[in-house]
Amino acid sequence: MSKRCHEVDYEIIGSSMQLVEVELDPHETVIAEAGAMNYMEQDIIFEAKMGDGSEPESGFFGKLLGAGKRAFSGESIFMTHFTNDGHNKRKVAFAAPYPGSVLAVDLSQHDGELICQKDSFLAAALGTNVTMKFNRRLGAGFFGGEGFILQSLKGDGMVFIHAGGTLIKKELNGESLRVDTGCIVAFSPGIDYDIQRAGSLKSMVFGGEGLFLATLQGHGTVWLQSLPFSRMADRIIAHAPTKGGTSKGED
Repeated sequence: MSKRCHEVDYEIIGSSMQLVEVELDPHETVIAEAGAMNYMEQDIIFEAKMGDGSEPESGFFGKLLGAGKRAFSGESIFMTHFTNDGHNKRKVAFAAPYPGSVLAVDLSQHDGELICQKDSFLAAALGTNVTMKFNRRLGAGFFGGEGFILQSLKGDGMVFIHAGGTLIKKELNGESLRVDTGCIVAFSPGIDYDIQRAGSLKSMVFGGEGLFLATLQGHGTVWLQSLPFSRMADRIIAHAPTKGGTSKGED
């Protein structure tokens, strides 16, 4: 059975502030979020397209529906397609706009799907279906915050996602794990996701861990991040000057 996704090679470069360098054979394509590209070699051409290109026969209205879901979640309605238009192998590199780790996942090793935070997706081989995934549970809808809108990555090729700070991998065999919603990077399809109250009323108000936590349970793999961008941004804002400085000229 032939693969539906392009078979791309890659190398993850760096330690604490990583990027992924994807090697494309002639006519191979990788898709990426707008603004994720760092550099590309000659013969690489790129084009912003509405949709991920996984369903070329979907037509205009199908692409418009997918773009509408992305716009609702705050993502760009366009994705950038990078193609090797030459006759030799060429490379293109991607990274997130804040420090962290890059995770490479072969979807064929995870039942053809991965669920991830909506802003952690970096790039993927052409043929990967990138769609929004809305949690059907009422609790997750009202209280999920960052964890409410997730992305579903479907296919049989490589996908690359970003984790802020250090990347942590957990294997669940029927156990449950409670996590700050912002610390979730991705999880495999066998994991059930819900939002639950964070302990007693006293703990919710004074504990500093937020009012609600995500509960992950089932059989599969969970990837977490030690430093979500939202947490880093909140700390920067809290310590930023509340008033602008003044300048004094010489007499």
